[in-house]
Amino acid sequence: MLSIYRKEINAFFSSLIGYIAIVVFLVITGLIVWVFPDTNVLDYGYASLESLFFVAPWVYLFLIPAITMRSFAEEISNGTIEMLTTKPLRELDIILGKYFAALTLVLFSLLPTLIYFVTVYQLGAPKGNLDSGAIWGSYIGLLFLGSAFVAMGMFASSITSNQIVSFVLAAFLCFFFHWSFDFLSGLELFYAKIDDVIEAIGINAHYISISRGVVDTRDLVYFISFTAIFILLTKTVLESRKWK
Repeated sequence: MLSIYRKEINAFFSSLIGYIAIVVFLVITGLIVWVFPDTNVLDYGYASLESLFFVAPWVYLFLIPAITMRSFAEEISNGTIEMLTTKPLRELDIILGKYFAALTLVLFSLLPTLIYFVTVYQLGAPKGNLDSGAIWGSYIGLLFLGSAFVAMGMFASSITSNQIVSFVLAAFLCFFFHWSFDFLSGLELFYAKIDDVIEAIGINAHYISISRGVVDTRDLVYFISFTAIFILLTKTVLESRKWK
């Protein structure tokens, strides 16, 4: 697994992929937090990073599929997937190596935004007058959200040899599982309890829950289970190639 992880990290940063992903994320979130009217912290009048944590999932909706689209699609297209799977590595080792490499890139995109936290902390009146618990909870939520999006992106990449198809499918899966269940529950087509269950199936409800600053065990179990399911689905797809 470590050899795959190092290979993927080197691939990200030996090309422009890693740098572009980080720069795009920082530019978009920076403009939202500090420049655009109605969303920037200075006009908002409160020491808060709500705009960052609102826009970040939308940026990740496109950024993470762009990171993961080549994970397996490129290997399948180049015909190197067979060579990779015949090495003394389990399918799960290959998947986890690529998964943690992509997740590391997501983490690297988040780390520079800590400057935003420090700046807002200094701007508070009095200094430090902000809800640190909610901010740290939102960072944890973003990391778990990124892990779920990466798992879906890896799955999308494993079922096609076309990177564009992989990108579109991954973006659709991320959008569907993050926002569509909120929309369905909001239609109030069922009883209130059923609507609550439908909402709880989606990612957004758990992301919002963690963002309040209270890390609930149920939310952690949800994200870990969700990620594990898509990793296992990816493993099943790779194993099925041996049966053909």
